[in-house]
Amino acid sequence: MSKTLHAVTIPDLSALAKTLRRELDARDTPPSHVELLNLLSRGAGFRNFQHLKASQGAAARLQAAPEPVEVEPVDHRRIEQVLRCFDGDGVMARWPKKTSQQKLALWWCWAALPARRELSEPEVNAILKDLNGFGDHVLIRRELVDWGMVARSPDCRIYRRIETRPPAEAAALIRHLLARKRARIVPRVSNRPPFTPGRSPARPGASPTSP
Repeated sequence: MSKTLHAVTIPDLSALAKTLRRELDARDTPPSHVELLNLLSRGAGFRNFQHLKASQGAAARLQAAPEPVEVEPVDHRRIEQVLRCFDGDGVMARWPKKTSQQKLALWWCWAALPARRELSEPEVNAILKDLNGFGDHVLIRRELVDWGMVARSPDCRIYRRIETRPPAEAAALIRHLLARKRARIVPRVSNRPPFTPGRSPARPGASPTSP
C-alpha cells in the first residue's frame, strides 16, 4: 500500500522553531512520532496532524476537476412548430396535433399557474381560459393532470401545480413566449405636457435688476 505524503508550507520558520523549543522544553521525555507530528502541525497553524490532513484533503477535493455536465438536447424545430400554435399574447390559438408538441405547449400553461398554492377549479379555469383561444380550457386542465404537471384532489375541487424543473425544450419555449409578450407591450403614454427648457420665471415683486 502506497504511503500518502503530506507536504506543508511553513509561513514563518522562526515561529515554528520557537513553538517546537517551547513544547520540547516543557516535556520530561522525548515526544513520540504522533506527538511530534502534532507539534509540527501546530507550528504550521493547524490544531493537530488530523486537522492538517483534513484540510489538505478538502483542498484536493475542491481543486478536482468537476465532472462534465451532460447538456440536455433541445429540438429547436419542435419549439418553432409549437410557437406557431400561440399568438403574440401567449394565447394558445390551436391545440397541437402531435403528442410531443402538446406536452411541450402545456408547460406554458403550467408556468402560468401560481407556485406552491392550492387553487379551486374555478380559479384554474380562469387562468386557463385566458391562455386558451380554441374554446376548450377543460382539455388543457385535464391534460395538465394526466401528464403529472398538476395534482388534483380526489373530489376534483382542489388543484396544485407540481413543482419541478421544466425540461430544456420547455424552458426555451417559455423564454420565447415571454419575449414575444414583452415585445407587444405598448409603453404607457403620459398625460403630462412635455418639458420645454426656458428661463425660470421671475420671483413675485422682484425687478429685473434685483439681485
